[in-house]
This record gives sequence, C-alpha cells and structure tokens, in this order.
Amino acid sequence: MESFVIEGGHQLSGTIIPQGAKNEALQVVSAALLTDEPVRISNIPDILDVNNLIRLLKDIGVKVVKNSRHDYTFQADALNLDYLDSIEFVKKCSSLRGSVLLIGPLLGRFGRAIVAKPGGDKIGRRRLDTHFLGFKELGADFVHDPERNVYHITAKRLKGTYMLLDEASVTGTANIIMASVLADGVTTIYNAACEPYVQQLCHMLNGMGAVISGIGSNLLTIVGTKSLHGTRHRLLPDMIEVGSFIGMAAMVGNGVRVKDVSLRNLGVIPQSFRRLGVKIEVDGDDIFIPHQSHYEVESFIDGTIMTLADAPWPGLTPDLLSVLLVVATQARGSVLIHQKMFESRLFFVDKLIDMRAQIILCDPHRAVVVGQDHRIKLRAGRMTSPDIRAGIALLIAAMGADGVSRIENIAQIDRGYEDIEYRLNQLGAKISRVDD
Repeated sequence: MESFVIEGGHQLSGTIIPQGAKNEALQVVSAALLTDEPVRISNIPDILDVNNLIRLLKDIGVKVVKNSRHDYTFQADALNLDYLDSIEFVKKCSSLRGSVLLIGPLLGRFGRAIVAKPGGDKIGRRRLDTHFLGFKELGADFVHDPERNVYHITAKRLKGTYMLLDEASVTGTANIIMASVLADGVTTIYNAACEPYVQQLCHMLNGMGAVISGIGSNLLTIVGTKSLHGTRHRLLPDMIEVGSFIGMAAMVGNGVRVKDVSLRNLGVIPQSFRRLGVKIEVDGDDIFIPHQSHYEVESFIDGTIMTLADAPWPGLTPDLLSVLLVVATQARGSVLIHQKMFESRLFFVDKLIDMRAQIILCDPHRAVVVGQDHRIKLRAGRMTSPDIRAGIALLIAAMGADGVSRIENIAQIDRGYEDIEYRLNQLGAKISRVDD
C-alpha cells in the first residue's frame, strides 16, 4: 500500500495536458473484441483500471501490441473462450468494474459471456439491471451459477428490437450498442445515454463498418451487420481530469493553462465552476484559470441559494461533484451540493469537516457548503481515499491546507489519474509517494 504526503500552501502555475478519457478507453478497448482485424487506439491513459482491462484481454487471447505508452493495437483473431469459465477470469472480473463492458462484444460476436459481480468504487449500489434487460430484449438467456455466483449469458443469434432503457446508463448503453451491431435486424435504443464517450464509441464502431444513427441523442438506431473490420481511433481528453484541474487552479492556482481540452465535449463543466465564481478564460481549445484571490458563489435569479446537482448528460457529471464541493469550501457564499445518482459519494465530507471545512451533511445525497473565502483555511490531516473522485477531491483539499497531509489508499486515485503527483509537482505542488 502507498500513500501521498502533501505539503500544502504551494501555488500551481504553468501548463498541463489532460490524459485520454478513462471511461471512453474502457469502452473502445472492449469494442476491439468485435472484429478479428487489428484495431489501433491512441491516447489511452496509463492508469490502473485501463491497464487491468488490457491485461484481461491478453488473458482471453487478444494480441496486444504496445506501439508507445499511450498507443496500442489490439487483434482478437484467436481467442480462448474456455478461459471465460475459469476461476481466474471470474476473480479478475470481480475486482474490475470495467470488465462488465466485455459482455456486449463477447455476446454479440461469439454468443456467450460470463459475468461476476464487478468491483470498482465503493459509492453505493450500482446495479447491472439495465445491461441484463437490454441483452434479454435482444434474445439472450441467463443461467445463474449459485456456487460461483456468476451468470452465464448465451444467445444463438441476437435479434434487433425496440427497447426503452429503464435508466440512461452509460455502461449499459455502451454494452447494448456493442451487442447490437452484429445482431440480426434493427435495434432501437430509447433513453440511451448520450455522453461524449458513448458518442465516440459509436463513431469508432461506424468506422469499423457498423451502421449507427442518432449519435449524440437519446434515441439510437443500429442496423446489424454480419461482421466488422479494423480501424484507428483516438480518445478524447478526460473531461473529469479537466474539471479536476480547474478545481485545483481555483483553489491553489497562480495561473494554470489546461491544453487541448476538447471544449465542445465539456458540456456544463465550465459553467458549473463559473457558478461558484471561478474565472475561466477560453483560448482556442485551451482553458486558462487565472489566479483568483476570491471567487463568489452566484445565486439563482430569484435570490435563492445556488444548487449544483448531477444529472445524465448533458447535465453535470456526478464524477465532479466531489471536486466542486471542495472548491466551494473556500468560495464566498454558500451552495447546496445534491448528489442524486449515488448514495454514498458524499460520505468523504467528514474528512473535510475534520480539516475545518464548514459543511452540513443533510443526508446521503445533500450537503450545504458554507464557503469561508479563505478566512478559515483548511488544516492538514490524515485521511483515506474511499474512491477515485473523493480521492482527488481530498488531494485538492490537502494542497490548499496549512501543514502536511497524508492520504492513504491512493491506489484508488491511481485507478483514474495518470502520474498525478509528478504532473502536479511540475506545476509547483509538493506531493510525494511513500510506502505505508
């Protein structure tokens, strides 16, 4: 186990480039299973979750060529499908939530898959019903193995159909899309997730010969094809990392430029920080966050307290509410943070309260942050990262605190952020990685 030791109070300045998008990487790397031809993907982030998925593909028999640190070629032309039934495969799937994205392409191309309860962040109940219901609509059968607690999913041939998803699940939508592209007939998915990562998956699949229309909307139409071919694809920058850097620059920045952010794919993220009073300048496809001694929370037009709440795209991604909450602790004014989609993501705020943040945790979904405008500075502390996004929020808090903080269980942060301490130290932070 490793920890971060953070010396607070150092201002950041300079330029930083966001990594490739983690969520998109998990989807498009899984999609390489849909063809026996080479699929080359660039801008892949070198992070724990993605690396573990790539290792899992190798175990299945996918040929993986590492062209450079962030550039891979995948070829799934000689898979060992018997490995799917092994204890080792099930064990690895249960520790990696991204492994659920293998079900759609395996089912679509080979007519069989196996799923164990996947791992990932401990942020409350994250059900897989949307995935399963979608596969059933396409004609798949499920058999539960109670001894191993896994589901065997089979289908002689998937058949296109109309389906209305019970929720706009990103991974559920991606999985159903990947199963549908090789199905017989036309599949219509209503209430589909339409995040940029899902859009990118659709564009990549169309580049492989799929026929998907309605991209960017919540109504997708997929005309099944008999086979797909290889392609090349480049990942978008990670919008969550971009938002994390905006938060850092607001809290402890002295002029930070985030380069090549793909501004049109950030949605309401810049606007959400601006509602906290954070100044953000746009320069082409870069954003610049100048030094700001003060930032004041806006009110709604009728004068009521500002509320920031997550919502399916194009609403605010839940992955950034933790960062926005930390930034709000040093704003001028108060804000209600409403986490609607997960019931445990606000439970890290007790660590911020220990650091002297003025926060009222109303219930598992809502917290009122009373900004202190730097009058009450956060104090250093010892804490544990419960999940990726809470981990980066605690890191931001520690960078703005008085004294030296320690964050344990940083493997959670490593799951989503590449070389984060090195990159931030290049901007002037003082973060060291130590063994526990």
